[in-house]
Formats: sequence, C-alpha cells, structure tokens
Amino acid sequence: MATVEKMPMLQEGYDTLTADLKRLKTERPQIVDAIEEARAHGDLSENAEYHAAKERQGQIEASIADIEDKLSRAQIIDPRDLSGDKVVFGATVTLLDDDDKPVKYQIVGQTEANAKTGRISYNSPLGRALIGRRVDDEIEVSVPAGDRYYVVSKVEFI
Repeated sequence: MATVEKMPMLQEGYDTLTADLKRLKTERPQIVDAIEEARAHGDLSENAEYHAAKERQGQIEASIADIEDKLSRAQIIDPRDLSGDKVVFGATVTLLDDDDKPVKYQIVGQTEANAKTGRISYNSPLGRALIGRRVDDEIEVSVPAGDRYYVVSKVEFI
C-alpha cells in the first residue's frame, strides 16, 4: 500500500500556504461570475473574455488542489524544539566559504525556500549536502556556477 510522504515545513510556511488557500477560495466565486458574464456576451468560440476566465478558473482549481495536498501532508517542525550538533531540517547553519567569508542558511521546506533571505530547501544541492553534517565538517557542492567548498562553522536551532 502506498504511503503518504510527509512534507516538513516551519509554522511560518504552513501559515503562508493557509493564507494563499484562503485567498484563492475567495477568488473562486469572482471567476464564476466572470465566466457567466462572458457567456452572456454570446458566441463562445470567439469570446476571449470567456476563454481567459475559464483558463484562470483552471489555474485557481489546480493551485487549490496543490496547496490542499501540501497542507494535508504538512509536518510542522519548530526549530526551537530541536537540539544537537548535527544539521537537520530547521537548523540555521553558518558556513565559511573558500575565502573564510561566513554565509548563513536555514534549512527549510520546498515551499519556504528563498536563497535571497538565507532559506534553502532541504532538497536543494546545498541542503542535501548539509543534512547530517557537524561543525568543522567540509562539504563540496556542485552548483550551476561550479563547485563550491564550505566548512560548517556553526549549527543553531533558532
């Protein structure tokens, strides 16, 4: 029998998905109204408004189904409840690059990842390389810009 794969995420990510779902569900009736209005204009085969509204309806329904699936599989993890010296989901890791310049990342779920804000997915190449590592471990990561080398200098659960 198939098992449902849990989707780890922080509370913040869960709240964002819930807000997105609520917004999409409130947009639903507006799209139905737009379809009805476009349908009233006559010939549907040449009615751009009707086709655009139907396309938007499909996008909304697909997004709702996707978010509901993610929320049903959500496993909320609070990093403050974690401890230890190994990098795990939710940990904030300080790395030293080749120039001993520190970079800081938090390991988060796929829906929460944003490298610009220092949040990387546990499924990203760097995230996968970090999981299970300890302070002073060296890692090598292949990224589009080439191979990168880091040393884990700090693991925090904040």
